[in-house]
Amino acid sequence: MALNILKLCVGCDSVEDLEEWVESCLAERRRNNQPVEHWHTTRMVPTRGLEITDGGSLYWVIKGNVQCRQLITEIRPFTDGEGIGRCQLMLDPEIVRTDWQPRRAFQGWRYLKQSDAPADLGKGRGGFAEMPPKLRQELAELGLL
Repeated sequence: MALNILKLCVGCDSVEDLEEWVESCLAERRRNNQPVEHWHTTRMVPTRGLEITDGGSLYWVIKGNVQCRQLITEIRPFTDGEGIGRCQLMLDPEIVRTDWQPRRAFQGWRYLKQSDAPADLGKGRGGFAEMPPKLRQELAELGLL
């Protein structure tokens, strides 16, 4: 069974912000004739990498709620220019919206078992994804989502 990673999405106020950021990163790589890849850099290398790359995703916590995920396609450990070990989580650029799941702030990332992960938004809740971000946030804060 796939294992996921849970991480705070610092600097984004909504899934739309994250989508815009991903697209701008990919566009810049295209302009610079670089491989069109998307990744997130972390300090710690997951020890359970094989489980993660077997269909696991990076679940993003935005404004106190898990709101979306990206498939992790590869884990690339590397050493940065200062000699510090780091890791690139190679991500599918497609952002999949999920049911909202409240989460408290934490540092770094956490493993997230598939059984604890929020479900992808289904066709029956498609209207939820179309709501303005501010309305979704207010409903979540009221405990209605």
